[in-house]
Amino acid sequence: MDTQSLRLFVLASETLNISAAGRTLGMAPAVASTRIAKLERRVGADLLHRSTRKVSLSLDGQAFLPYAREMIAQEEAALAALGSGRTKINGTLRFAAPSSFAQLYIAPLLPAFMDKYPDLRLDLHLSDSQFDLIEGSYDLALRNSVLEDSTLTARKLADDTRILCAAPAYLDRFGAPVEPDDLGKHRLIAFRDAEARGLVAPDGTRVVFDPKHAAHCLVLNDGLTQKQLTLDGAGISINSLWAVHKELSSGQLIRVLPDFETASKPALWLIYPKSNVVSAKVRVFMDFLIEHIGRRNNWFRTAPS
Repeated sequence: MDTQSLRLFVLASETLNISAAGRTLGMAPAVASTRIAKLERRVGADLLHRSTRKVSLSLDGQAFLPYAREMIAQEEAALAALGSGRTKINGTLRFAAPSSFAQLYIAPLLPAFMDKYPDLRLDLHLSDSQFDLIEGSYDLALRNSVLEDSTLTARKLADDTRILCAAPAYLDRFGAPVEPDDLGKHRLIAFRDAEARGLVAPDGTRVVFDPKHAAHCLVLNDGLTQKQLTLDGAGISINSLWAVHKELSSGQLIRVLPDFETASKPALWLIYPKSNVVSAKVRVFMDFLIEHIGRRNNWFRTAPS
């Protein structure tokens, strides 16, 4: 199968513009349209819906897209094995990540990455809400939950220690909980997608903590807003250490129930569709993030008492 036509289809599915995709690959608009039509005849399905107003990906196109990317990656890997692979990393990398983490740690790194790979186009989807990697046609995603989908592969970026904390003003007003059962009497701030968590006492006793079942609970879906509300004294929240380590060090936030650890040991994972070959663009971005985040920071390793 003609991999240049596959590249054209992948670009068109990302930009929803066949002419623009063709220009990126050095094709005239008429040539690009002809090649897409030829590819559709080859696979026996309409991959893109076209109208005078827009282009959209068909259901068959959505199903075919990951295989098209796989075939392109296989070709690049084969050429690289023979020493004749392209030296430039190019194309479009679609990356999804929680906005809170991305704003703090990924966005500051992007200028250096773009300088290193100027021919690579980054398409970022940043949201603290849950998303589907396959349906969104993402090449790579950052998640902080255990991988359950067998069609995906994961590479660990860093540990993700979780702690309870509150502002000094809140604790001065309402006091600090001594036992997990005391949390039910407090004002709590919880993430909408958060699940109940186990807290383990020094003697090994485990208590289940579910803030959304508390009498006084503020539920939201944005991590930075949760942190700001905690800083403003709105209540007690459970946070990733990477999000609040500076505020803990400065005394703006104080750890609550410091003798209790979370039963689970979450981590930050780089997730990508399962494939025999990891494309060059995905590989270099993963390596870059692991080098600059996973190996150079120690804020995620030890929670303050």
